[in-house]
Amino acid sequence: MSEQSNQMTGPHQGQPILTAGVPLEQARAAMIMIHGRGATAQDILELALEFSETGFAFLAPQAANNAWYPNSFLAPIASNEPGLSSALSIIAALLAQLSEAGIPPERTMLLGFSQGACLTLEFVARHPARYGGVVGLSGGLIGPDGTPRDYPGSLDDTPIFLGCSDVDPHIPKERVELTNDVLQRMNGHVTMRLYQGMGHTVNLDEARFVQAMMAAL
Repeated sequence: MSEQSNQMTGPHQGQPILTAGVPLEQARAAMIMIHGRGATAQDILELALEFSETGFAFLAPQAANNAWYPNSFLAPIASNEPGLSSALSIIAALLAQLSEAGIPPERTMLLGFSQGACLTLEFVARHPARYGGVVGLSGGLIGPDGTPRDYPGSLDDTPIFLGCSDVDPHIPKERVELTNDVLQRMNGHVTMRLYQGMGHTVNLDEARFVQAMMAAL
């Protein structure tokens, strides 16, 4: 799978991958961080400054034109191609790169915010494995209501955190709840928190929860 993904050509292939934290060869764990629409890899890496856990290498790919796919995550999946497939293959390629560097998926966390959270959650649903942790901040699984969610495979008790406002202007809380149900059905160990009246942002409680996940890893 990863070999095929590495060979894919698409809008996001060849874009920069920014890094922070410890060098890969010294890292005991890694976090792949996926930025939101209109943002940059540098923006999402700034979130890493909130985490005091040492020993992590942080990798943040940059989307072409600052968007992983053009339309809403609730739009028909075909309308978001080829960006969506290109973006998913970037995550697969980074996981392969980390494995080659001696950091397997079970010591790798995947974190995304907004459009990046949608991408991250869709990736792990389509590529279930035991990951070090999965964090979807203000996001949910991709596709319109009624999209089949019979993803094969098991997440093997991967710790997963879903955090979102209950009135997010971009992310219906029903989609977060659906994502929670689907990932639990796939044997993910999911914690979902819907925050009353919060904006489309990341709050301190979410940052602390992620910090605890990192410490546990």
